[in-house]
Amino acid sequence: MNSQRCRRCASAPLLLGAALLFASLSAAAAGTATDPMQALGLRAPNEAVAAPEFSLSDLTGKKVQLKALRGKLVFLNFFATWCGPCREEMPGMERLFRMHQDKGFVVLAVNMEESAKTVRPFIQQLKLSFPIVLDTEGAVTRDYGVRALPVSFLIGRDGNIRWRAIGGRDWESAEARQLFAQLVAEKK
Repeated sequence: MNSQRCRRCASAPLLLGAALLFASLSAAAAGTATDPMQALGLRAPNEAVAAPEFSLSDLTGKKVQLKALRGKLVFLNFFATWCGPCREEMPGMERLFRMHQDKGFVVLAVNMEESAKTVRPFIQQLKLSFPIVLDTEGAVTRDYGVRALPVSFLIGRDGNIRWRAIGGRDWESAEARQLFAQLVAEKK
């Protein structure tokens, strides 16, 4: 089962990467500046959508509630330790977190259906300091419609989903740095 999931998580970023490369080459050929959201392949909902509330335990057993983060920008990431693209994007997420955490920005990673015993070494190896919660039953993963990994959402200070990213991203790219600088500067 994990190998099936891994194949799914590995193929989506390749296709997305090819599409993004083509889009960036087309924009460069046309001599136009690219919108960071478009360059990163982020999809915004057509209308306001409230992020589904949840309460999950972190690696120490402490409950983390999404509603307690209202008023902050929340980068919500769904991952698993066996997912290669998840592992690749997390160091960039860590750097974003460290760069913007004092500006009301939180990275919250939701592990899909693994135990703390499995997740803890993964987190230690990558030296991640942002909060990690365990969705051992997969209920939150289903509530967010996650079918392949990784998937990330940006939840605005108002509790609404601002955008979704399906597949891994280079969260250290110039476009990502520009986008997050703009987002944390907003006071909404």
